[in-house]
Amino acid sequence: MQNHKKTTNDFGTLDEIRERKDALLEEIQHDKDKVASLWNETFRKREESSKGDYIASLVSNGFMAVDAILLIRKLMKGYSSLFGKEKGKRRRWL
Repeated sequence: MQNHKKTTNDFGTLDEIRERKDALLEEIQHDKDKVASLWNETFRKREESSKGDYIASLVSNGFMAVDAILLIRKLMKGYSSLFGKEKGKRRRWL
């Protein structure tokens, strides 16, 4: 959970503004480092343990690609009027 801090501040001097600015810059740098480490961890390349795993992942990705193509084809066929493919035809909804 994130801590929600008070967004309005009353500053009396320029030194207080500079201190707040420095504190915010430190928080931003800390958050930037945290996001960068999470991002790098997300896209870390996993090592394949064998050639069989590599082939299995290729087959799996191939099936997902074919499934996506068939889904898009089915959606385009059913909802082609939304995409402007049937300009001259008028469909009746029963």
